[in-house]
Amino acid sequence: MTDTPARLLKLLSLLQTPREWPGGELAERLDVSPRTVRRDIDRLRELGYPVEASRGSLGGYRLVAGAAMPPLVLDDEEAVAIAVGLRAGAGHAIEGVDEASVRALAKLEQVLPSRLRHRVSALQNATVPLVRGDGATIDPQTLTTLASAATGQEALRFSYRSGDGTETKRQVEPYRLVSTGRRWYLVAYDLLRADWRTFRVDRVSEPFATGARFTPRPLPVEDGGGAEGGEPEDAARYFARSMAGRQPELRLDVGFRAPAEFVAARLPPTLGVPEPWPGPDGEDGCRLRSSSTDSLEWVALRLALVDCEFAVQGPPQLVAYLEGLGARLTRAASPGIGPGSGPGHGPGNGPGHG
Repeated sequence: MTDTPARLLKLLSLLQTPREWPGGELAERLDVSPRTVRRDIDRLRELGYPVEASRGSLGGYRLVAGAAMPPLVLDDEEAVAIAVGLRAGAGHAIEGVDEASVRALAKLEQVLPSRLRHRVSALQNATVPLVRGDGATIDPQTLTTLASAATGQEALRFSYRSGDGTETKRQVEPYRLVSTGRRWYLVAYDLLRADWRTFRVDRVSEPFATGARFTPRPLPVEDGGGAEGGEPEDAARYFARSMAGRQPELRLDVGFRAPAEFVAARLPPTLGVPEPWPGPDGEDGCRLRSSSTDSLEWVALRLALVDCEFAVQGPPQLVAYLEGLGARLTRAASPGIGPGSGPGHGPGNGPGHG
């Protein structure tokens, strides 16, 4: 192989396999001399790839962890697997999958050959995900379009459906995507309304990057002014403040009959971190005291999903909602009552059974 760039890419692809490669085997794979392999290894090191060499008859070369993340070379199957995984995570706003994963997906899809992009879409379209009912599914293509436009500072046009179903056309300067753990939001400057807005991404459709470049505007500060006279907020703080004005804040005070580590692993970070607190019988317990602007229904569901005994001290409206929910669940578990108790409504008579 006489083409040096192509040879370096193939060498890098081999070294990224988790094994040690003898110099002779690399030379044979690349159809070059061992001396050329050594020179190519030196070139990779100059480019920032930490290639380690071991001496002796069984010695060879392997890629090790370095101080920085160098570019990766992926084969077709690896690229498809990563793209499908990122799409699945980003499309359902899984907790822990944030803006960085969407940026990675945008970069990957930008360079995917059309044949691989088709395979990724086919795999996703043929897969039905099993998701919880507390989040909204999103077209990953919409996410990558928004992320690319925000990164490239390119104006966007899209259709937007408000909470009451009204459809409007928007033209914005996208600033950042924000993930709450169950939904994605776009923080952007709305050009037609001459003001900052937050948009639920699952209500965005037909996003189109116009090609018009812009210089990012500073986000408003606490007093409602611009950046002048104060530090601008970052996108997460601005989003939290804007959402707090839309939904009443719930001041949570919840005790759990389980260790703090157990509860924290089952609660979304947005609800806060529980602190160790002894239970009434001296057993390991914890207490969650925090604030949330999420809905009563969602907070109640997440508390129930912790899967341990808990008691809500406040707020009163959450206590009342849980009382009503508990009564409905008790009735639902009682045989012989309710509209589904007649003939043909028993277990196994629904679609797909029998």
